[in-house]
Amino acid sequence: MQTVSAVIPFYGEPEPVLELIQNLKTQQGIDPAQLEIIVSDDVSPVPFPETEGVKVVRRAQNGGFGSAVNSGVAAATGTWLFILNSDLELYPRFIADMLAAVEPLGDAMASPQIIGHDGAHQWVARKFPTAFHAAWEWATPLARFKPTAWWHKYVGHDVPACTATATTTTDWLMGACMVLPREVYNRVGGMDQRFYMNSEEVDLQYRLVQAGVPRYIVPEVVITHEGGGSSPSARRRQWLTTARFIYADKWGFEDRLERALKATTYLNFAVNSVRALRNPDVQARVALREELGYIAAAKRREN
Repeated sequence: MQTVSAVIPFYGEPEPVLELIQNLKTQQGIDPAQLEIIVSDDVSPVPFPETEGVKVVRRAQNGGFGSAVNSGVAAATGTWLFILNSDLELYPRFIADMLAAVEPLGDAMASPQIIGHDGAHQWVARKFPTAFHAAWEWATPLARFKPTAWWHKYVGHDVPACTATATTTTDWLMGACMVLPREVYNRVGGMDQRFYMNSEEVDLQYRLVQAGVPRYIVPEVVITHEGGGSSPSARRRQWLTTARFIYADKWGFEDRLERALKATTYLNFAVNSVRALRNPDVQARVALREELGYIAAAKRREN
């Protein structure tokens, strides 16, 4: 049995994953024999190549992030799972440092601090989502306030945890780099495969709460994440909206979410209509139709 199973869901171009694999193979402070690397190919149009030292799991049907993770974990043998996005950059002692941080925590889930290439926080630690959080993010007139701490607070980011300097608990952790015991992952049933993209890690961690498993951000360990570059923004927005409706339905607030997003959509339309009086490039009705379309498609569970 290995100490660590690194599970990498794959769909797209192999090059970033091959770079990550090389990064993993050269990690310091851990015996290479104690690290297994698993790539879960989610029926990528460019199949992942057979690679020395890598276990490639080939799924029969595309199912999205959570399904790919589940398939990878099913092939894992390590005590600890490191579930990694393909666009991460890891420094040479990342695994050793994360193990040193999480092993004393026992049955727990953790994430390192994650920043973008610009050095900005990616707000790893977050509060469990509510209809209010979703509506606040949906409100386009508020987008100008994104640099402020209060905007991040009202959208559901756990600002105190994200800016902490020592390991601290939070509600849930962004899914780009999740570290937890394999036994814990399997005990709570892994990812719910109804989610195609987004919210699957939130749902997993809500079930961890019910199982008494804490979640920690480890700011002493910092890695870099590209993020958000794998698909067109309109499609990403539909994935996110549909996933939020599935999550809200599962945990009992879908009606509140729908009402909140529709009310915010009409607020956006009112503000855009005023803006259009001064700027003919503002298409208030186009934006209205698009936003209502995202909601309607999410109600139909379309991705």
